Amino acid sequence: MSVSVEFRAVFFEVFDRVGSVAVAAREAGVNANTAYGWVYRAGRRSMPASRRHPGRDEYERLRSQGVARRRAAQRVGVNERTAKDWDWGVRKAGSSRTYRDGRRVDYNTGVTTRVSPSLTALDKQLHSRFLTVAERETIADMRRGGRSLHAIGRALGRPASTVKREIDNHASKDGVYRAYAAHRAWAASRPRPKDRKLLQEGPLRDFVVERLRERWSPQQICHALVRQYPDDQEMRVSPETIYQALYVQARGALKREVAAALRTGRTRRKPHRRPDQRTARFVDGMVMISERPAEVEDRAVPGHWEGDLIMGTANQSAIVTLVERATRYVMLGHLPGGHTAQEVRDVLVDLIATLPEHLRGSLTWDQGVEMASHKQFTVATGVPVYFCDPHSPWQRGSNENTNGLLRQYFPKGTDLSAYGPEDLEHVAQELNGRPRQTLGWDKPAERLRTLLTAN
Repeated sequence: MSVSVEFRAVFFEVFDRVGSVAVAAREAGVNANTAYGWVYRAGRRSMPASRRHPGRDEYERLRSQGVARRRAAQRVGVNERTAKDWDWGVRKAGSSRTYRDGRRVDYNTGVTTRVSPSLTALDKQLHSRFLTVAERETIADMRRGGRSLHAIGRALGRPASTVKREIDNHASKDGVYRAYAAHRAWAASRPRPKDRKLLQEGPLRDFVVERLRERWSPQQICHALVRQYPDDQEMRVSPETIYQALYVQARGALKREVAAALRTGRTRRKPHRRPDQRTARFVDGMVMISERPAEVEDRAVPGHWEGDLIMGTANQSAIVTLVERATRYVMLGHLPGGHTAQEVRDVLVDLIATLPEHLRGSLTWDQGVEMASHKQFTVATGVPVYFCDPHSPWQRGSNENTNGLLRQYFPKGTDLSAYGPEDLEHVAQELNGRPRQTLGWDKPAERLRTLLTAN
């Protein structure tokens, strides 16, 4: 086999795999012009390289599983801004971005233009009161067939007046109605762009600029206009209009001026997400209390625990508290150096390890950051963790009550690092030896002892 034939064989082996002449030539060490000649004579063609990011499919899979945008972007190795563009369907070209609603924003100049959407895209977002391309095709076909306006209207389920108005407005000079030309003309007539209020010179703009220099907020400016000009509707502007004018200008040399005008000093908008769009609390998804089995709720089955931390001086020290829901039995964990997620996880694993298997049912906690390692805790102990809803301490009522009792021993402001494991064990024994009204004046220790001896 000659050298040329050998290189040709290697090239086509790579070309079959990648589909690109340029890439295959580079990998095979062949001149690109020679490679193009081989492909042309073989009656084949180069497939254009996909412009889709190689990590996009993996990113979309992670997002569909509920992974936060920032975490998903880190996993596939892209910038969070790029990930946001993927979520919002933004297409980038140079310094401009084109949004789904047809806006094209050049971020070098701050200029926003409107891009005409395709006819197919228009049909997807139209209200049913508007004629679609298919309906306009029906009008054109039936019109050529000599059908009356009433007949066309009955076929479409629309008034004859709608059909007449459509034909009168969009027929060509020779009187012929063409469906696609009519649809394009109608689509072009839909946008009704107006200059922004604050781009126009006049007393309104002067008033806003003067108040911004006095460090008024956009909301204060809005209400001041109503009070100072109660009968002049031209002297009206919403806070959002002021914010948009500021943020569009917040580029280049104007950044400092805008930063001085706004109390936050930000020159970019901070998005406010709906609850279903907010970043997840933890990397590992939470299982909420609404998914907790019914047997836990009615306290019929022992072995289900509620947990929390009680904090010491300046939140520098803490104690882990666990309460069994059926018996009110208390267990305390020592956190001498801090209360990070890893430290809390290790203490909880040690506490649960002292229990028999039939008393390791579940753990209910609030959404504190100390439980960020809840998945690792579950793997180590086999105990699932359920999280309460935000600002709902009553969902861990037994634990909240117990924490109140513990404040008899550890008043607020106490340095809890001064208490060792022996001290905590002594306090737990005292609490477990108290008769409780909710237990029919039995003691938690007696109830737990009954459970241990019965199994």
